[in-house]
Formats: sequence, C-alpha cells, structure tokens
Amino acid sequence: MSDLGNKEIFSKNLRYYMSINKKDRIDICKDLQIPYSTLTDWYNGNIYPRIDKIELLANYFNIRKSDLVEEKIDRKSDSNIFPTADVPQKYPVLGKISAGLPILAVENIEGYMYAPSSKIQAGYDYFFLRVIGDSMNLKFPDGCLLLVQKQPELENSQIGVIRVNGDDATVKRFKQEGNLVILEPMSSNPEHQVQIYNPKKIKVEIIGKVICAITDVN
Repeated sequence: MSDLGNKEIFSKNLRYYMSINKKDRIDICKDLQIPYSTLTDWYNGNIYPRIDKIELLANYFNIRKSDLVEEKIDRKSDSNIFPTADVPQKYPVLGKISAGLPILAVENIEGYMYAPSSKIQAGYDYFFLRVIGDSMNLKFPDGCLLLVQKQPELENSQIGVIRVNGDDATVKRFKQEGNLVILEPMSSNPEHQVQIYNPKKIKVEIIGKVICAITDVN
C-alpha cells in the first residue's frame, strides 16, 4: 500500500527533519508564512497537507517530497524525534490574545521561551500568556507569564483562559453552577467583580488551563 496520504508517516517525517535541522514550529511558521494551527495539525498527524505545501516544506529542508511522505525504515532511531517530559521545549509567548484571531496566530506572538519540562504532558499544545492588569493579582502578579495548556474544558475552581462573546481573553477562576458559568477574579482591587454568564445566550469559550506562573521574567 502506498504511504501517500498517511498522516502519521508525514508527521513522523516532519518531526524528524525539524529535529535534525533544529527548527521548531514557530521558526517554520515565520519562515514560510504558514498558520501555526495548520502546521500543528500536520505535526500532530491530524491532517495531511496539500501537495504544494509538501513541496514547500521539502524545498525548505532541501530534501525530496518523498522524504516527507514515505515510511523510512533505515533510520537508526526515532527516539529523539518526539518530545518527552524530560526534554525542555520552547513555546510561544503571547502578549495579548486579540478577538477574532487564532490563538497562536503569528501576529499574536511576541517571542518564545522554555517551559518547565515537569509541567508538560504529551498530547497537548501549550503557550505562554503575559498577565496584564490586577484582576488576578492575589495569584499572579502583573507582567508574569502563565503557562497555558490548550484544552476546551475546565473543572470547577480551575484557573483558565476564557474568552466571552468574542472579546479579548481573560484569566479567571472557572466555576459552573447549573446552566451558568461563573468567572471569579482573585484580586485585591474591589472593582473587579464576579462575572456570571448563560452560555446559551452568550458564547463562553474555554481556551486552556493555567498550569503554572513564571514570575522571574523581563
């Protein structure tokens, strides 16, 4: 059977050539003007790229198109291709998440940094978000970086990144009571009030869960 169209094989080959060329997803997105979400789908084996994108990547790595789409059985080991919790990985830093833009759109990225390897789980995407303001200052100081694990759901009392009605995302403690979503600030400033929404009337989008905060940043 032909390997053409096999998402898993393409994903493995893409990771291999990214590894030996010391390129990460952010590098490729910037160099080739590919949306981060699209490249991530190729990287994770969720979708198979069009032939013109395969050719674009092959030219980028200076290899043949077949090197990306065919199974390679003569490699000594693929153990270093797939990131593990023991290998530090760098993730994009978002200064602000703007309404209407993909979460990891290139225009949102202000840089990237390494995440604590002990906080990373296989199968998830991550990004850093810089805290702006004092609505969570009892937990996170203004200017610190939050490591966010992308996921569409939160459990009660978990802190997450949530977008309401298409506005800029906010960091709040999440609760759900019946049909209502409750977003709680953790602030010394009394001006910040609990927000209560009915998702049937107002769109509440969970972007991810806050894993940890890094305060020693510039």
